[in-house]
Amino acid sequence: MSEKVVVVGGGLAGLSSAARLAKKGYQVQLLEKTPKLGGRAITIPLKGFNFNFGAHAIYGRDQSVLRKFESELGLKVDWKHFSPKKAFYDMGSFTTPMPSTLERLYRTKILDAENKVRFAYEIIKTLTSLERGQEDILIGDYLQDEPEQIRDLFLTLASSNFFSNEPEKIPSPLFFRYYKRLFAAQNPVAYIGGGWQSIVDGLAKILEDHGGEIVNKEKISKVEMDGRRVTAIHGKESVYTADRFIFCVPPKELVSMFEETPYQHLFEEYNRYRSNQVVVYDIGLKERITSPYTYIYHKEERVFITDISHYDQTCTPEGGQLLQAISYMNPEEMEQDKGKEKISSIESVYDKHYPGWRDLLVAKRLSKRATVQEIKCVEDQRLMPIQFYSLNNSYFAGDWCQGEGQLSELSFSSAYEVTQRILAHPDRK
Repeated sequence: MSEKVVVVGGGLAGLSSAARLAKKGYQVQLLEKTPKLGGRAITIPLKGFNFNFGAHAIYGRDQSVLRKFESELGLKVDWKHFSPKKAFYDMGSFTTPMPSTLERLYRTKILDAENKVRFAYEIIKTLTSLERGQEDILIGDYLQDEPEQIRDLFLTLASSNFFSNEPEKIPSPLFFRYYKRLFAAQNPVAYIGGGWQSIVDGLAKILEDHGGEIVNKEKISKVEMDGRRVTAIHGKESVYTADRFIFCVPPKELVSMFEETPYQHLFEEYNRYRSNQVVVYDIGLKERITSPYTYIYHKEERVFITDISHYDQTCTPEGGQLLQAISYMNPEEMEQDKGKEKISSIESVYDKHYPGWRDLLVAKRLSKRATVQEIKCVEDQRLMPIQFYSLNNSYFAGDWCQGEGQLSELSFSSAYEVTQRILAHPDRK
């Protein structure tokens, strides 16, 4: 009889873990507390538009773990490649090409001639691991001796890739590991046709087609243990037993679930860490507004706008346009509830680059505090391990867990590593 695995949490990490194990012959039950799968990676239909709950960009597509799920599981991913020729920085008094290719590095105005050569050299050093950062040194401090233009460009890049308003606080080794992967990619940014919903639906179908069971509206309240092993978990009315358990829920929920066990302390550290939050302001327009940009980053406001409908035509009614704006927030802005001010600054950027949008507005989705990553990778904050020595049949996955990349890539990569460990040791029950 095959092993039974219970997966708690139906977001990207839970779905990809469950689908892969079911495809490999495991008995899999996936439990999700809400009526809808996807976690934060959901798609919201509104007045004919499909709004993604947050950005659905995949960074470093060539090396993305999502491509492994695509290949192994037969998951259909409609990749939409980012157009670097339509990506610009708004520097306030002028706009200039984002230096995303060598040709655009030559054309950009944010670096003078000398620093363009130096920046190209820095890319080479990063790709060859000559530049790896230094343990215990934040990237803002590490770059202190670089020319101001170089330092500023690196931190601007980090803002947009890490979705952070405090890029200078990213640990320098993490920074260079991330950009080594990204600089090496032929397709550094890609979108997904059909949005997150296509991935969620695809993984759910693979799971069910291979005998897996999905239970919605099931909130887990506690776990039962025998020594170092989890033996059962309690839902609202049902108790679920299994040989192994994969928990794809944030640390705050793990603290609650393990409250009556000796292992609650394992999760308390990660529960104290702050998350990465942004303001999201998406608008659906009945007609397209012609623009030279599909991506524009307003440096002073730290706001970027992406024309999602340029890449994914399924998200709008015929002739419509869907724009997504994201504004970064630092802890002080969150504590002072600066959401309203951020909304005003986003609207001013919309006014500047998409004039007339207010008259064409059909639907909008606004979130003053959207979580894009459960644990923000800054300063001494650490991502949670995918397994603890003292819990020998339990595993953990999500964007708060250790893995490759950032944001959604952490969900996919931690899930893949968890399933790798289970597949490598089928007898370890």
